[in-house]
Amino acid sequence: MSRVVSSLTNETVKAARALHLRKAREESGRFLAEGLKIVAEAVELGFPPRIVMHTAEMAKHPVLLRVVAAAQAHGGEAVEVTREVLEKVSKRDNPQTVVAVFEQRFAALEALRPEAAATWVALEAVRDPGNLGTIIRTADAAGCGGVILVGDCVDPYSVEGVRATMGSIFALSIARADRSEFLAWRRRWPGAVVGTRLQATVDHRSAEYRRPTLLLMGNEQAGLTQELAAACDVNVKIPMRGRADSLNLAVATGIMIYAALPE
Repeated sequence: MSRVVSSLTNETVKAARALHLRKAREESGRFLAEGLKIVAEAVELGFPPRIVMHTAEMAKHPVLLRVVAAAQAHGGEAVEVTREVLEKVSKRDNPQTVVAVFEQRFAALEALRPEAAATWVALEAVRDPGNLGTIIRTADAAGCGGVILVGDCVDPYSVEGVRATMGSIFALSIARADRSEFLAWRRRWPGAVVGTRLQATVDHRSAEYRRPTLLLMGNEQAGLTQELAAACDVNVKIPMRGRADSLNLAVATGIMIYAALPE
């Protein structure tokens, strides 16, 4: 059973709304995800929600009942709320009918198993949550082993970032490290490390993607730092044939992921 809440000053509602702020996410270790399909997939992937918020018309939906049961079995709670409350929690005029709060999970670098997948992605100082979320979604779709965040990256658990993953945030290992930690770990990488740089002379289609391949992509504005570019076995470029001289980071990463996939 769900308890009914209609007040915006309710402590559970306030805590959920606060998760739009990075400080609140870091202090609580939690984040928001929206939509019954995504929340249900999270449960299937072993992420029981800490809080499930839903509207009255969803109360008897069989999928929601399974989500609520999973939450309560792991000490979580279910809350029936008004549409106004959901609008405030999601900060959308037309919110999903189900919003849930989950615990963040970051994988330790040392726990990653390179041989578990043919391709992995590392991102240096990515700034845009939409880019990061789209890259996580693409990496999931392509069967990559995980995404590693290097240096000062945007929070993958921001509301905007989670939305852009379309649920893939629950399916993929996400690790983070500062540059020195990453470089020390990279020295033990058993396959190829391939970076992208505008100054590179090797076409991305002709590079050797020795498995497992670690793709290293740089910041949206500056690209890879010299330090990380030097740590790559090869740096490649994606040819520009039109007037534009660069690609959006998420698009470029998608091209690289599929170039590196085994045939």
